[in-house]
Amino acid sequence: MYKIETLGNGLKICSYNMPHMRSVSCGTWIRAGGRYENKKNSGISHFLEHLLFKGSLKRNARELKEAIEGVGGQLNGFTSEEFTCYFIKILDKKLNLSIDVLSDMLLNAKLSEEDLELERRVIMEEIKMYLDQPAHLVHDMLNEILFKDHPLGMPLAGTFESVKNITRKDVMDYKERFYNPSNIVFSGCGSIDLKGFKSAISGLFGHREKSSPVKFTVAKKSPHGPKLNVFFKETEQTHLTLGVYAPSKNNHKRFAMSLFNIILGGNMSSRLFQHLRENLGLAYDIGSHYRRYADIGSLVISAGVENSKLKEVLAAIIVELNKMKKEPPSAEELKRAKDFYCGQLLISMEDTLDHMMWLGENISADSKYYVISEIIGIVNKVSREQIRLLAKEILRDEFLNVAVIGPHKEKQAKCLKEVLNF
Repeated sequence: MYKIETLGNGLKICSYNMPHMRSVSCGTWIRAGGRYENKKNSGISHFLEHLLFKGSLKRNARELKEAIEGVGGQLNGFTSEEFTCYFIKILDKKLNLSIDVLSDMLLNAKLSEEDLELERRVIMEEIKMYLDQPAHLVHDMLNEILFKDHPLGMPLAGTFESVKNITRKDVMDYKERFYNPSNIVFSGCGSIDLKGFKSAISGLFGHREKSSPVKFTVAKKSPHGPKLNVFFKETEQTHLTLGVYAPSKNNHKRFAMSLFNIILGGNMSSRLFQHLRENLGLAYDIGSHYRRYADIGSLVISAGVENSKLKEVLAAIIVELNKMKKEPPSAEELKRAKDFYCGQLLISMEDTLDHMMWLGENISADSKYYVISEIIGIVNKVSREQIRLLAKEILRDEFLNVAVIGPHKEKQAKCLKEVLNF
């Protein structure tokens, strides 16, 4: 059973004992990410994440990595729109070492001016890398129109201008505001002594003062579509994304939305993959995914296609979307989607790192708490008609957004708009 406890200063500890495993995965989740930023400090969450790996007052950058990798463990981190996470997967007998290293990074980060300037250059190169990758950049372009004038529409790594102007004081102030106990969740899964896990974390963080949790600006739907964003670039193939708004991670419709996504483009049995790739041969890379945030979500279809086939591919995608609105999926199709969802969930729970990620994100997001069996029960109750009604709700032309990167002139781009009125 999951154990979830909150210290007096607001820090949450969640854990799950898997005694048959030899490993343990431990992560610190901070409610700090792209959606808490603005145009001026865009990318600061990601910048700070990088800097914590540059060393602490106790260990330099190399010693941090060697402490974990030298005993066969894995140390890493990531920044998303809503969280920053630092995590370690290691042998169970080294759990206390992982807690010590993670706490050392969070509590004693050096954050020197020298390291900041070095990492600034590294992040500038990272931004250049993304700009040279159309398959990545086209998603940033889609977010920009989906979430216009909102932090969710800004790139996680920031811009050249914002990263160039972030100062050490900016980073220190941001860390002071966001890396406080009421904004942190410690998650641990694997062969773990739950009492010892809590005791170790309490000893390191229990003395920190309580602060008010930070809040974000709520995202709103922008019903001004269909909207099209085309970036001219001499590429060998055209990169296309199509997005609409979808239920948030706390919305009860999210389970039906997950099944909807699987049926539409979530795997190789999906409609988009079967029709556009297998039957028509129009794309090598074609699929969809469902993004969930606390207050909103999006369904995103992406494809890499032959430059001359863009209009044909977009029209074929619209046909599949219209089918989703008009007719419910077959009983067999829905059953396959349910089995896929439940199977993938159960398989992921066998890995201590995946299990820790799932648990930590859910608790950090203050999502309604479900055990795995409850989730499977809810998913299996979703009906064919619920899928169709959800399609009618989200697949509306005023919420349709499309981003394209490829060698398409303005005149060619305009002709795409006639395809979008579905």
